[in-house]
Amino acid sequence: MLILLTHANHIYSDSKQVRKMQPYPPLQTLIAAALLRRDGHEVVFFDCTFDRNFISSLDSRRPDLVAVCEDNFNFLTKMCLLQNRELAFAIAAAARQRGIPAIVNSSDSTNNPQPYLAAGFDLVILGELERTLSEVCRDPEQSHVPGTAWWNAEAARIECGATRAPIADLDELPMPAWDLVDIHAYRHAWTHAHGHFSLNLTASRGCPYHCNWCAKPVHGDAYRQQTPDRVAAEMECVHELFAPDQLWFADDIFGLSGRWTREFAACVERRGSRIPFRMQSRCDLMTRETVEALRRAGCIEIWMGAESGSQRILDAMEKGIRAEQIAEARENLRRHGIRACLFIQFGYLGEEWDDIERTIRMVRDVRPDDIGVSVSYPMPNTRFHQIVQAQLGAQTNWRDSADLAMMYQGSFPTEFYRALADALHMEVRGGDVNEAWEKVEQLRCACC
Repeated sequence: MLILLTHANHIYSDSKQVRKMQPYPPLQTLIAAALLRRDGHEVVFFDCTFDRNFISSLDSRRPDLVAVCEDNFNFLTKMCLLQNRELAFAIAAAARQRGIPAIVNSSDSTNNPQPYLAAGFDLVILGELERTLSEVCRDPEQSHVPGTAWWNAEAARIECGATRAPIADLDELPMPAWDLVDIHAYRHAWTHAHGHFSLNLTASRGCPYHCNWCAKPVHGDAYRQQTPDRVAAEMECVHELFAPDQLWFADDIFGLSGRWTREFAACVERRGSRIPFRMQSRCDLMTRETVEALRRAGCIEIWMGAESGSQRILDAMEKGIRAEQIAEARENLRRHGIRACLFIQFGYLGEEWDDIERTIRMVRDVRPDDIGVSVSYPMPNTRFHQIVQAQLGAQTNWRDSADLAMMYQGSFPTEFYRALADALHMEVRGGDVNEAWEKVEQLRCACC
């Protein structure tokens, strides 16, 4: 088959991402491309990151199948943003107008296949992509494929195939099809905005923790890692191909096991594949031994989900950490010269001003190198969503990554949380802090 592979994350549709200008190639999509090639298919890749004119590829190549495969490692696609959904719908409509079948895989379509099928997709791949995509493309006429959803016109309902088990051995997957990417466009965007070029990799899938607001529709709770040497080999490969200045490991949690992390550091040293990298983890995993191994492997920055400085809120979230572990992790990272960055989340159900003040004090005491601030966002199939479902209105998804809309009845309105996010960002990154905090106080008093 000739398969047109694409995704629906267009950076210029999101003003916040344009300001940040940190685009990464769609890693999951490129792994899918390599897999389809291994299966014997011809693959055409259209990258929507910088260009939305996918119709030109449809008309010039006339593929047998269009597959919209989102980068399931990218936090933007995990947010199920309305702008991404609309672009995916436009791709499905264009394919249908030309009589070309279209399939889709993403967090949003897995959570909610109905609108995607109604928009013109013939099939939704639910959960993990690769094995199901391979089977679907092997015989597009077959029905009831495990791991898919489709519209049964006779019964007037959506039907689903059997649940497919996640891939246990990630080393069996091919490396991404890097040759399909216009790497110069990414390099130019990064160097023009930041003076260096960063590229993305992944070493694991899934997350075994149970924060009750966290949605994991694609990779789930089963944590699986590539072998340490496979990851070091991928670092060696991208260094030879592109010589990036930095790497971003897009895993939900990089290096869950201390033993794996030590082995990984040894493999990197043995191969000489050390590239400065950034990653995500948890503060309770940042032990001295693990941090030392990460430094040896090339780690320069770690983002941790601190969420709140209030133990009451952390417990309500079922985060599984103690507030004091945030400061301990920060100190361990400081000792080894690794930047410590925190994700903060406001607006969780039951959070009051006293809890917010505790979080502000925590940020001021810990003094992270950077922060990312969001508000609690109820995603389908989470316990948090079940708790607040009765309060949800017509809008159930954010439009873009800067939306920060409160979807349920929190202690304060959306405008307050947006001002709070701006003020705390300014406190860490610099800016007119006094004016920003005055606005927060005015909005808080208006709610009293």
